[in-house]
Parts: sequence; C-alpha cells; structure tokens
Amino acid sequence: MWGLDPQAIFLNHGSYGATPKTVLQAQRAWQERLEAQPVQFMGEELPRALRAAAAELAQFVGAEPENLVFVENATGGVNAVLRSLSFRPGDQIAYTSHSYGAVRQALRYVCERWGAVLAEAQVPFPIAGPEQVLAAFAAILTPQTRLAVLDHLTSPTALVYPLAELIGLCRERGIPVLVDGAHAPGVLPLELESLGADWYTGNAHKWLFAPKGCAFLWVAPHRQAQTHPLAISHGYGQGFTAEFDWVGTRDPSAWLAISAALAFIQELGVERLRQHNHTLLLQARQVLLEQLEGIPPAPERMLGFMATLPLPPFWQQWIPELPLAERARRLHDYLWQVHRIEVPILPFAGQLWVRISAQVYNHLAEYEQLALALQRLPE
Repeated sequence: MWGLDPQAIFLNHGSYGATPKTVLQAQRAWQERLEAQPVQFMGEELPRALRAAAAELAQFVGAEPENLVFVENATGGVNAVLRSLSFRPGDQIAYTSHSYGAVRQALRYVCERWGAVLAEAQVPFPIAGPEQVLAAFAAILTPQTRLAVLDHLTSPTALVYPLAELIGLCRERGIPVLVDGAHAPGVLPLELESLGADWYTGNAHKWLFAPKGCAFLWVAPHRQAQTHPLAISHGYGQGFTAEFDWVGTRDPSAWLAISAALAFIQELGVERLRQHNHTLLLQARQVLLEQLEGIPPAPERMLGFMATLPLPPFWQQWIPELPLAERARRLHDYLWQVHRIEVPILPFAGQLWVRISAQVYNHLAEYEQLALALQRLPE
C-alpha cells in the first residue's frame, strides 16, 4: 500500500506526506495519457480534466469549484496572494510567532518591497488554550493593519488555531485575511465558503495523500479580480480559474490524481481516519511524555494528527557551543542514522522540540522506540 522503507520508522508524515501506491499509479496513468499525444492533451483534454479535479476537491473542502484553483504547494499559494497585493509605507501585516518559516520570508520580502511593517503576535508555547492565541493576536491589530496572515494548524508547534474566532476579530476591523492552511486539509473538516476568510491555501500532498506538488488556493469571489498567479500567461484577463489553470507548460498529473487520493480517503472512511489518527496521536504523546518526564505543552483540543513535545534538559544542554539550529540538525541525523527513525527536531523559542505525526501506517510501538532512543545521549 505504501512505498515507505519497511526497515525505517517514519514519524514525519507532516512534512511531505506519504502517497499510497494506488494514487501514484493514477498519477502515472495521467502522465502516460499526456505523453501519448501532448498537444491534444494540453490543449483539449487538460482544461476539462483540471476543472473536474478541482470540482472534486472543492466538494471535499466545502468550496464552490469556480473559487478554487490548483497550486503546487501552500507556500506558492501564499506568495501568489502576497505578490498580488500592494501596500503603502507604514501599512501593517499581522501574523503570529508560530508562522511557517517560508511564509515569514515571503512576508519579509513584501514588506521590504513596499515599506510595510510586520507585526508579530507573541503566542505562548507551552500554551494553556486557544484564548491565548486570540488575546495575543487582538493585541497587535491597529488601524494600520492592512492584512492578517493566519495559520489554521501551525507547523512548528502543531497547534490548531481558533481560526473562526481569529477571522471574526479581523472582520470586525475590516482586515482582509489570508489563511495558511498547509496542514489542515484531511485533518480538520473544512467549509471554506462559510469560513469568512478572503484567501485560503492548503496542501493536498500531506494529509490528503495526493502526490507532491498538489495544493490549492481558494479565493473569495470579491478578491478574485485582484489575485493572480506568480507566472502571468495566456489566461490573463480571462477570469480567475483561467489565469491559474494555465501558467505555462508543466506536469499537471499531481493535480489530476487528486481524484484517486480522495477515493483512497473515502475507502478508509474520513471520520474513521480522523478518529484513528487523533487517538493514536494522543496515545503516542502520552508515551513520550511519560518516558521523557515531560509536561504537555498544549491541551488535547488544540491537536490534530501532530504534536510538538519538549526534549529533556540533557538534550537542551547537548553540545552547548553549537547554535540551536545546528544541534537540532545533529539530533535529527543521529536518530535517523543510528536508530532509523525519521522525525523532525525543531528549534523553537530557544529550545529543542520533537514533532511527531500519526498516520494509518504508524503503530504505538514506533513511538515507544522513539522514546527509548531519546532517553540517553549518544555515546
């Protein structure tokens, strides 16, 4: 069912996902179909097939098909929106301290280009509850705030943000909202049309089992005229979906294989899958906390299929002369090279953390092996 190395322990579905073999076969079938007659496929078949695939995905995420387009990843979706907007010197863009690194860089670029100012909400971690996210974000909003960039499920800390309430804070103040939902599709039920955001981008290659290079951007109808792909091509001026559906020659097979990915999820049972993964995640978290004598850094209600946990003090003090990011890299490499465990070690807020993922191919014993590997320093 999976192409994962059976000799390895893979606890990092959150970074890139893992695509089932049946979905990869569907992708390959689309590639072969393209190569049989590239001109006819690209010119005649692809436009219809792409819209059909978008309609299937739209139904799954609670969207209207005409409001959803494919992009290669959520970072690309964020950049398409940011590069479409203009700002004035002194305008403020609000985000939080848990935002993904690539999104931070994109925000930095935009601010340097336009003279805008970044405002970072300091969301605590460990965290007691979602109300702390709301309080931190509300505290940085001002009359100069022109855009809010919000996570749905954070990357470094694996927190489910109170997104509806955060969007409400922004709408009360007339602030447009861009949601980075990279980790949310498949984990959380989505109803994009009623969410209240202006833009929402999410990955399908993570928790929706699609091939790498499959993601989407949803845009509210009143924002579509001002939103453009990063590459302007023949579709410019022909409408929102026409612009994004064709930006030049590329392999569209990852997008077209979304039908097979959604079929795989439906076969497992969407709610059954969510319940299984969430339950396994909580069990795994408890194993690690007990074995490593840690304290839960977030309440269960703020978790999906991932959890970020603190490493014991002896790991925090390991090789103190090295920068934190380098120590994180070395610990990651040690776990992989010595124990064949793939799991991210993250430097965040001046500490080292381990982020675990739970997926249907994982078993509780694998997290027990991770706990055992983390109980002592390398010799």
